[in-house]
Amino acid sequence: MSVQRIFSEKKPGFDVEAAGLERDLRGTLGINTITALRLFHRYDVQGPDAAQLQQAAHTVFSEPNADNICSDLPELDAFIFAAEYLPGQFDQRADSAAQCIALMTGGERPIVRTARVYAIFGDLSNAEREKIKAYLINPVESREASPKLPETLEIPAPEPQDVPIVTGFIVWDDAAVSAYHAAGGFAMTAADLCFCRDYFASEKRDPSETELRVIDTYWSDHCRHTTFSTRLAKVNFARSKLTPALEKAWLQYLALREEVYGQRQKDVTLMDI
Repeated sequence: MSVQRIFSEKKPGFDVEAAGLERDLRGTLGINTITALRLFHRYDVQGPDAAQLQQAAHTVFSEPNADNICSDLPELDAFIFAAEYLPGQFDQRADSAAQCIALMTGGERPIVRTARVYAIFGDLSNAEREKIKAYLINPVESREASPKLPETLEIPAPEPQDVPIVTGFIVWDDAAVSAYHAAGGFAMTAADLCFCRDYFASEKRDPSETELRVIDTYWSDHCRHTTFSTRLAKVNFARSKLTPALEKAWLQYLALREEVYGQRQKDVTLMDI
């Protein structure tokens, strides 16, 4: 399935955000040569056909009375760049658009990626352009987006590497565990890590690094109460190479719950898993 692209821009009078950004750049960055700013929301969509995308253009990607829609950016004598979320960051705009298209078509949920495209007018030096980019793109969550239309929006999942085993952990003395604790930056105390050593010794096996890190996360009261104790009402698995293994582990967990709890009512949580 090919990737299709749509741009939306607020009409004059509705372009409040663009006007606010223009004032912000002039006032905060002190770049008084900026004469205008236009803001486009770019949607790259994979899944719907051309007719479905055209329908979505006027029902999902825009409000007809407030937005202009186009498939290509107009020719502009301006400094133009785009910003997108980093892979793994949640994109609310893209997620909402994908849900709406699926409801509209009654088909599978498409893949949607979004970007904000800035067109800044004025006589800007190279230094001022870089200053504007640094101000508008937060490197913690975003990056500059390529203007090219990608061939696919699917992000390949790399084959996971084997998790390292902490070899010899169960026979370390307290001093060796304390040294490992100091080098690893654990949240738990060295005494807690010694407790973990004794537990795995009772199982007659060394733990993996992942097991120790998960336990270390559980040790955090904040994480335990705000994340791991949250009730999981519904669990779905995205389709990938790992899906069969994850579904098998999930069914094993449900079977163990029935064995351990019987008729007792207990919420499904990450802590319980």
